[in-house]
Amino acid sequence: MAYQDSILHPDFKLGILGGGQLGKMLAQAASNWHLPVYALEQDHSFPAGRATPFLQHGDFKNYDDVYRFGREMNVLSIEIEHVNTEALHRLEEEGVKIHPAPDKLDIIKDKGLQKEFYATHGIPTSPFRLYEDENALRRAVAEGGQPLPFVQKTRTAGYDGKGVSIIRSEEDLDSRLLSGPCLAEELVEMEKEIAVIVARNEQGETRCFPAVEMAFNPVANLVEFLFCPAAISAEQEAAAEALAVDVIEAFGLCGLLAVELFLDKDGQLLVNEVAPRPHNSGHHTIDSCYTSQFEQHLRAVLNLPLGSTEMKAPSVMVNLLGAPGHTGPAYYKGLEKCLAMPGVHLHLYGKSTTKPYRKMGHATVVNKDLQQAIAYAKEVQQALEIVSGT
Repeated sequence: MAYQDSILHPDFKLGILGGGQLGKMLAQAASNWHLPVYALEQDHSFPAGRATPFLQHGDFKNYDDVYRFGREMNVLSIEIEHVNTEALHRLEEEGVKIHPAPDKLDIIKDKGLQKEFYATHGIPTSPFRLYEDENALRRAVAEGGQPLPFVQKTRTAGYDGKGVSIIRSEEDLDSRLLSGPCLAEELVEMEKEIAVIVARNEQGETRCFPAVEMAFNPVANLVEFLFCPAAISAEQEAAAEALAVDVIEAFGLCGLLAVELFLDKDGQLLVNEVAPRPHNSGHHTIDSCYTSQFEQHLRAVLNLPLGSTEMKAPSVMVNLLGAPGHTGPAYYKGLEKCLAMPGVHLHLYGKSTTKPYRKMGHATVVNKDLQQAIAYAKEVQQALEIVSGT
């Protein structure tokens, strides 16, 4: 690494496409090294605007904005998949180091291509079929080519539970079918959903964080709680970590890869989908592991030695969601009660507007007794209400 490409050089610039909560927490981690993080986002009201003075205004989906921003960076990374990859390909051709690489990002941001990648590389995943739109899917059901029940997913733009619909009957086709290019995958009989976050640097070093178990909000279809360690056997933990390493090596990615897995009723692990960035399933690592997922992502994309992923203590993370029926300026009720609980760490993202089920922050409860941590996490969820008025 040339000195001018070192993070120790005063002119070194790390760019992040996106300035939401993940960009904010990446900037917070980088500040420990006095490493400036440049973020591309619409304006300073986004969460990262409070964590870095180097937020630049722009749209990460716009070719010109991404190209103009990226050409000034030594290393460029993302906090969200849905960025303009056409500009990233040009930047890569011009010598900008980009992690994750644009060609891999093109695959991952299209769930259809992602599933085909697993099939091609022998990575276990649930059976699936691709459809040009909802009408083609409807015809396949009518003609017997697509059995019920199934999970429909839009190929692009799905995020935080959006773009996913469970179709159990023909009646659901009228009320729950999503429009546009999509895939239909077999509805897996699950024992539980788990996730493993794995990191890889340019030297090929890999490290996994311990598997977490996820519990989903039944209304919003996004993660409500996660528990670490997951309630799985040592053999299942080893298999999940080995599978996560297989996936990141198959992609050849540098950085973090969050690998979401189904553990089915037969004990088989299936890859659901992946995210090539810090992820909701790794937020607890800030408080419960020797290296946070955010520091690990920085280490990986900057080709530094990866940090220890050892767990200091069991933990539970609870997403802090906007209250149903509330849209407007965010107010937090019950903060004092939560802060009085032992082992509770609050992380508020600073989003100015709350919406029903919007992720406004998270809390991590660290306790040597996982069941006690779960109890406190449920208390936090009940005590903290995010509303649109005082």
